[in-house]
Amino acid sequence: MNIFRLTGDLSHLAAIVILLLKIWKTRSCAGISGKSQLLFALVFTTRYLDLFTSFISLYNTSMKLIYIACSYATVYLIYMKFKATYDGNHDTFRVEFLVVPVGGLSFLVNHDFSPLEILWTFSIYLESVAILPQLFMISKTGEAETITTHYLFFLGLYRALYLVNWIWRFYFEGFFDLIAVVAGVVQTILYCDFFYLYITKVCQREKRVEKKLQLGTASLKAGWNQFSRSSSDAFDHIGSFALVRLRYLQTLTPKYLAKPPI
Repeated sequence: MNIFRLTGDLSHLAAIVILLLKIWKTRSCAGISGKSQLLFALVFTTRYLDLFTSFISLYNTSMKLIYIACSYATVYLIYMKFKATYDGNHDTFRVEFLVVPVGGLSFLVNHDFSPLEILWTFSIYLESVAILPQLFMISKTGEAETITTHYLFFLGLYRALYLVNWIWRFYFEGFFDLIAVVAGVVQTILYCDFFYLYITKVCQREKRVEKKLQLGTASLKAGWNQFSRSSSDAFDHIGSFALVRLRYLQTLTPKYLAKPPI
């Protein structure tokens, strides 16, 4: 395994963890496409059926199990636990327009006409377009939470690193998988527009937030200084009033103040 595949896998895992933590901490799945998450769950299920037939390494098996478990956990949180927060009115992409053509293509173009190989090919094709419902939802609402955009960024980074991984393997291992490469290129192209929006919008948003925090801090300091000055003036007035009052009482009752009663 080369460094590009390892960092690609870690980026993929980071994207999944970011999404799960976002849903769990906010107790909401607002802004997240449940249809995209269903497609990803279908991708991992059909791709990793070889868990029952072959063993490559502990790392490989562990990552497969993590992907499957996390994908179904995300679906459960969206459609069951936090269903009330799911924005189904904007998650309206027709997924049958993706699943049916991809299913047909996997029967026509594959490495071997066998059930496991067809399902593996189906998962490769479907993964390349599974993010479309999420991107469609963002374009429809015109906004996305920062955490959601971070999730998409790491997904795109994962695909870009895998492209470099395939180039590395071609030059140093003589390995080339046309189906995986073409599907990966298609998926990376879909993310290109999002990468531009991420850099221009999210980074600008963070700068605006930082500027607002700086202005808020400055206003807070100014308010505290004003409060301190006002408090000091108030205490001075209270002290002066108490002193005048004491002197007034002394002029009225000098004998009682000079000598206590027996």
